[in-house]
Amino acid sequence: MAYIAWCFATRRGAIPAGPLPSPLPRVSILIAARDEAATLPRCLASLRALSYPTDLLEILVGDDASTDSTAAVAQAAMRGFSGSFRIIPIADTLGAAQGKANVLAHLARHATTDFFFITDADISLPTTWITALLAHAAPGVGTVTGVTAVHGPRLFHRLQGIDWLLSLSMVQTVSDLGRPVTAMGNNMLVTRTAYEATGGYEALPFSVTEDFTLFRAVLARGYGFRQIFSPEARADSLPILTWPALMKQRRRWLRGVESLPLRLRLELLFFSGFWPALFGLAWVAGPSEALGMWGVKVLVQGALAYFAHRRAGLRLPWQLLPAFELYTVAMTISLIGFRVFGGAVVWKGRRYN
Repeated sequence: MAYIAWCFATRRGAIPAGPLPSPLPRVSILIAARDEAATLPRCLASLRALSYPTDLLEILVGDDASTDSTAAVAQAAMRGFSGSFRIIPIADTLGAAQGKANVLAHLARHATTDFFFITDADISLPTTWITALLAHAAPGVGTVTGVTAVHGPRLFHRLQGIDWLLSLSMVQTVSDLGRPVTAMGNNMLVTRTAYEATGGYEALPFSVTEDFTLFRAVLARGYGFRQIFSPEARADSLPILTWPALMKQRRRWLRGVESLPLRLRLELLFFSGFWPALFGLAWVAGPSEALGMWGVKVLVQGALAYFAHRRAGLRLPWQLLPAFELYTVAMTISLIGFRVFGGAVVWKGRRYN
């Protein structure tokens, strides 16, 4: 039923864009960077190409104790930029903030505008990024989140791309039905008033899923939200290169899932438990019944993947769906193992217990 509702919402335009503010406001773009010399130039090049007046852009990069040439590479990439650009060295900790949350806490204090656009160093933004999110920043709205897609040449990279869009489409399905889940911290607008109403990252409980923590805090202060699934608001991310690195990312995300309301956690458990349930069905009822159940799942999942790619302005690589089934099995087994045996989250070279 949620999928059907999502399709109808898509057709009728559930969250229409409003007019842009007039005059156009100055905006701040906040980027946390730790050892991102290889990825940051791509991100900054996309920001230089934004179709937004350069004099209204304030770009702040927080250098989080990088051990490579992140700062020098960023300076070189922005040489000649006519807007405001600064690199902020992060040398101390604000309140309870750690890691990326601490960097963003510092950058928010340095920002001089009323709109914080947050992205990551491995992201490339469309020229329409600012205006696409800004058009949904209506009175009372605290956060606006765009969609993120993953691109890469290898099969492993392309499977991640299907995974991302499927997951984000389900997040928006639930959000459009009035049950907010989370915001994407690599493609998010948060207003200064909403951010400061939470006390900022330095006042929030620390979490390795800092975007989720901020999103929930903004909602708790009575602000609304928008989830935008369109090519104009689509951020393109570089893929995770190895399976162990992907597992580190998903372990971090699981920490956020554990903070969701019980009803949403039970629903996610239902969906993630498909493969164990399928094997159980094959054991009890026989392989033909299990095969039929799997066929229905493949059809529904393929349809959802098709519409998700279409809404994001992309084409679904149908030929990869069989391989994607194996990918989801491996992902399920790996994440169950993590949930059973636990362990610390390691991210960007730091260990979080």
